[in-house]
Amino acid sequence: MPRHQQRNLQWELIALLGKRLSLVMTSPRWPRPVHAMRTRRSSSPARRGSSIFVVIYHQSRSQQPQDKGRVMERHEIEAFLTLAEELHFRRATERIGAAPGRVSQIIQKLERKIGAPLFERTSRRVSLTPLGADLRDELLPAHEQVQRAIAKAVAAGRDQRRVLRVGYSSPMAADLVLKAAERFRGSYPESTVQIHEIQLADPLGPIRSGQVHMQLTELPVREPDLTVGPVLFTEERRLMVPRGHRLAAYESVGLEDLADATVITFTGSIPTYWVDYHYPTQTPLGRPIARVEAGYWQEALSMVGAGRGVTFACARAEQYYSRPDTVWIPYRDGPLIEYAVIQPKAGLTSHAETFLRLLQGTDPRRRGDRTTARPA
Repeated sequence: MPRHQQRNLQWELIALLGKRLSLVMTSPRWPRPVHAMRTRRSSSPARRGSSIFVVIYHQSRSQQPQDKGRVMERHEIEAFLTLAEELHFRRATERIGAAPGRVSQIIQKLERKIGAPLFERTSRRVSLTPLGADLRDELLPAHEQVQRAIAKAVAAGRDQRRVLRVGYSSPMAADLVLKAAERFRGSYPESTVQIHEIQLADPLGPIRSGQVHMQLTELPVREPDLTVGPVLFTEERRLMVPRGHRLAAYESVGLEDLADATVITFTGSIPTYWVDYHYPTQTPLGRPIARVEAGYWQEALSMVGAGRGVTFACARAEQYYSRPDTVWIPYRDGPLIEYAVIQPKAGLTSHAETFLRLLQGTDPRRRGDRTTARPA
């Protein structure tokens, strides 16, 4: 049989027998199939050694080759689903932004990989074969789910970049943060700055848990996982006392005056060094200072008004928390209250870094006569 007729017979048998039959051409260079039926051997000396073998077998799951060629690649899935929707090669190619003819090449390769046609092609139309329709119905929901998951992740990442959460520990700090936020939105209108009040009972929890990206708060902060920026402003101290307290008549008080008073401090996840810095335990002469604890700032205000003790605050806080049952007295012995930005040692995003520069450049002296700005 001439070779061209052998080739024709080969393709006719493949088309006839489909996926469960194989036609193998053997020669001295090719290994002889194990399960084969020789159909004819040529007697011509020139063709001696060449035979046609039809190998008939049923591929079980265990016999199927486990090669990577059986796996659909992402570009194959996208090209197939796009063509299945458009049913037009040119439009599908334009839609996925591929080079002319690229979708046709991908589909042909995919059909060879699968072993059967997925599309019927004529000069006028393209349509799915039953196998192609089944494959589309199986792939489309999974592909759409993947696309939704990716879109959701991208949107979440975009939101994380655009939403900046800033913590503050006092109204004075909030004023400064809000002014910086106004300037920030002027330069980045697509961004949002959310401010969060930080409770004294857990001053470092929100920054560590990621609830806020940065925090403007009172010092000292000496934590290995946090970075402390430069002091932005300082506040003078005041001692809040009940209106009927003996100290209420003083023009100012010192640390020694607290020997006979009970100082209200705060309980919770507060570093011990922070409490001891702001609420001393003894006078310069060594006399002990009694303490009682409150859970929150508003609770401490109520305790002072009720005569349960005295407590410290910054001078400008009187504008926000003045009450008829309390008196705010200048405190002459304690250090100024310093405010600085703290942030995770891992660093900030570029958006957060920009906001931090704006915050550090805001002039706190415009916020009250008793506020002292630290020199740069």
